[in-house]
Amino acid sequence: MRGLALLLFALIGLTGCTRSDHRTEIVLQRFFGECGAVYDQSTDVAAADTECGILTTLINKFQAENPDVRVSVNVVAWPGYAQLSAQIAAGDPPDLVVMHQSVISDYSARGLLEPMEGVLKDAGISADDFSDAGKRGVIKNGRIYAMPWDTIGRLWHINTQLMAQAGLMRNGRPVLPTSPQELLAQARQFRARTGKPYLLQAQVGAPDYYVANLYTYLLAQDAVIFPDARHVRLDTPQARAIVQLYRTLNQEGLTARNQDFPAATAAFMNGEGGIFPTGTWMIGPYDAEAAIPGRPLNGHYAALPFPRLWGHDAAFVDGHSWIMPKRSRSPAELQVIARFLRFMAANNFEWTRTGQLPAFRAVLAMPKFRALPHRADIAAMAATGAQLPDYVRRQSAIQGVIGEELEAAVNGIKPVDKALADAQRRVDELLAEIP
Repeated sequence: MRGLALLLFALIGLTGCTRSDHRTEIVLQRFFGECGAVYDQSTDVAAADTECGILTTLINKFQAENPDVRVSVNVVAWPGYAQLSAQIAAGDPPDLVVMHQSVISDYSARGLLEPMEGVLKDAGISADDFSDAGKRGVIKNGRIYAMPWDTIGRLWHINTQLMAQAGLMRNGRPVLPTSPQELLAQARQFRARTGKPYLLQAQVGAPDYYVANLYTYLLAQDAVIFPDARHVRLDTPQARAIVQLYRTLNQEGLTARNQDFPAATAAFMNGEGGIFPTGTWMIGPYDAEAAIPGRPLNGHYAALPFPRLWGHDAAFVDGHSWIMPKRSRSPAELQVIARFLRFMAANNFEWTRTGQLPAFRAVLAMPKFRALPHRADIAAMAATGAQLPDYVRRQSAIQGVIGEELEAAVNGIKPVDKALADAQRRVDELLAEIP
């Protein structure tokens, strides 16, 4: 009996030591990698760098400033949508999830996301606060389905020393082409004077590269790429001219060939070519490389939007955003979500240090944002950035199909006309299969 009494006493004592946590909990889900070993307890956002480091310290800081809240974070492998779909199917999705704006329609069209006008209003955030590109990215079928977090796109990353050697600098700035004919003329001049390719391109295992070029210059001409939710329009004179330009660059040896992204990045850092068209997210790494004495980029790096070769200024962009999967939430949970979104909006500048463009007009106007390296040169993309129509679903799969055909065309495996006709047919077939 004495032993039983001691056991009961111990159990009562253990129960008394594990009181329930009465804080309101929200669950966040994100990608951008895991860096807890470095930033696990840090709240010094200004001292953080990288996407993972900045976002981790922001969440830590929110938790520290809101002790009545418990923030649980799920870090998923990029992009995490298979896991999210499984969570939704199981009826237990997170409260807030980082999602690419190009993916939102896949979920909103099936009624899997909560429209966010109400929670954003509680956070003191209006759609008028968003940048033009940010607003276009999160409004689907007339409803706001996310809070935009940034705008991401592609830039021309430029070795200004080689451009000067080629005679393509004026008043300390690169001279960029204003037509496809001028681009070819500059590329030939660059090759003749430097012995190196004008462009470095990640052409292997990167179907998104050619698709981004094609979309950008079709959007610049106000071409209707997707006339409706079931069809794409690629077999057109405008598309043929764009693809032919890149085919000519390859045929004449004016661009590097057979490089994947790591190889093209290494070539750019080692001064093996003039211009590398790749993402906004590479500004930080390339700027750091340009600060190292003795390196080929040292003091010779610039980043600019794609040049206007056709039509008007345009940039095909995407963006990260915070979405709310549909689920039942208490008023207390909704209030905490609003507080978190208000906090993140107020700290959007910190995120722009990754190289991405801000999603809020107020940050675009900040002197400290424009003082960041190259940001004044690329800020216009927050206005000129455009996405596909909000009814276009399965954009990643579509990108893969078009990218395969464009790669075949540019590398001379297929005639341009046939590649574009095949891409159009295959995408239409894909869209026809969507429930």
